[in-house]
Amino acid sequence: MNTLKLTLLLTSALALAPSLARADYPIGHLNDFSGGTADVGKPYGQGVDDALAYINAHGGIAGTKLAVDATDYGYQVPRALSTYKNWTGANKVVAIMGWGTADTEALVKNVTDDQIPYISGSYAGTLTDPTGKGGPSSERAAPYNFFYGPSYSDAARALVQWAADDWKKKGGQGKPKWVHMGANHPYPNAPRKAEEEYAKQLGFEVLDPVVFALTPGDYTAQCLTLKQSGANYAYLGNTGASNIAVLKSCETAGVKVQFVGNVWGIDENSLKAAGSAGNGVVFPVRTAALWTDKVPALALFKDIAKNSDPSGTEYKPVHYLSGVCAAFYLKEAMEWAAANGGVTGPNIAKGFQAKANWVPKGTEGVCKPSTWTAEDHRPTLSVDLYQTQVTGPTDNGTISELIAKGTMKLNKVATIDLPRKKEWIGY
Repeated sequence: MNTLKLTLLLTSALALAPSLARADYPIGHLNDFSGGTADVGKPYGQGVDDALAYINAHGGIAGTKLAVDATDYGYQVPRALSTYKNWTGANKVVAIMGWGTADTEALVKNVTDDQIPYISGSYAGTLTDPTGKGGPSSERAAPYNFFYGPSYSDAARALVQWAADDWKKKGGQGKPKWVHMGANHPYPNAPRKAEEEYAKQLGFEVLDPVVFALTPGDYTAQCLTLKQSGANYAYLGNTGASNIAVLKSCETAGVKVQFVGNVWGIDENSLKAAGSAGNGVVFPVRTAALWTDKVPALALFKDIAKNSDPSGTEYKPVHYLSGVCAAFYLKEAMEWAAANGGVTGPNIAKGFQAKANWVPKGTEGVCKPSTWTAEDHRPTLSVDLYQTQVTGPTDNGTISELIAKGTMKLNKVATIDLPRKKEWIGY
């Protein structure tokens, strides 16, 4: 065989297997470290960054490093779209770790057309239907959208179920009253239909929503409206910073209501900031362990955290742990792809769907088992609910110190296992 023919054959082979010829695998990471959801975006995004750095330091994906482009888009959809355009140029990314609901939903068609797995920090129910043939309320097919944890809708249903049980346990008489609170924005509105529909099914009187902005402010007026409504259970749909403002305003106004929050609604950081006003809030936690629990796999997470905290002394909230879990699910999906035809978008998507009740190696007891299939991208219908506890001032110590003293605590109050109803896919 002459040299020219050999060269042409080698060139053709490389063209047919571009992923195998790469020196690295480009990964996009869209995060919010400076925008309207930075209070929770920072710990989650740092968890993703630290995990990807750890993966690179320990062999990458089957010996190939990840080339990570982490971009703070300030929770602005136009900036997210512009960043995505850059990521789909000559050095097209093979996967994206994404963030918000508005931008994730805006990019569903793009990532589907471009066949790029998109692992978001948004858990909107609209992202759970890979076929477009799921439940009657499903809006579209989202075959390349994935996330770790229960959907916003399923987490809200679990909170409604807990509230119904709580009402009975406390001997409540008549129909309890439920109210949705949050900004008029795609993120807090994402579960509202499912949440209110399920509340009505379980015998609640559903009140008109109480609107408050995604940013902190004086929400005395909203709290007085809440007080006058006679609501028994109030769902906080925003992230921690604005929810804290509501909790403080409502404490001052003497509002007596059981607050429940979405997954981003409160965490250890916001509990410290809220102080006594944050006591008693019930919210979903995606991981099976907290930072100070005695779980062997947390040693891995603490090694990972040294990428941003070399001292190893900083307490990491629940959102950080979830960011690490999400990145490790991507890692194993990419490893499956590498062993099954190459690291391409379609193969990574198949990697997510290749196993059932799946926990990434080394994260057992922290990351909760997840299952994605070609027909259903709801990773879990099991929702762990925790309730905040504050027993004293929170402005005189670090989170680690406050938790060690018992001043702040997250107490697990229930695990709600929802039925995997087909009609719930996609909303």
